[in-house]
Amino acid sequence: MGPNDLETLLAQWEAVYKKGLLTLWLMLLLAQRKAYPYEMKAAIAELSQNTITAEENSIYRALKRLAQSGIVDSEIRQSETGPSRRYFYLTPLGVDLLTAFIERNIRIFQQPDVGKLLDRVTSPTRSQ
Repeated sequence: MGPNDLETLLAQWEAVYKKGLLTLWLMLLLAQRKAYPYEMKAAIAELSQNTITAEENSIYRALKRLAQSGIVDSEIRQSETGPSRRYFYLTPLGVDLLTAFIERNIRIFQQPDVGKLLDRVTSPTRSQ
């Protein structure tokens, strides 16, 4: 397998993987502060160290889905520089869901045994 094959496979895997990550990054952002969709795009890119980019339409669709599930809610705020803006935030259910998801699916990577497996795979001395 050549380097181009690896890049193609990695891009395909990441495309599927990252679609699911948008919800996580949105929820992580909204756990920190209320935000409106236009600013979320840049905030998610910054939080994820530019590993996740999202179009505004994708953000709106995700927020609509999360709102329908009761995970986020919104409020309208007056703006000093333009029209009113809709700010989104996590509901108590959203906070509980994010906490449970992190405990079940993210914190496992902090476990010593899993860390050793990850180190073994990424070690420069691993078998080729």
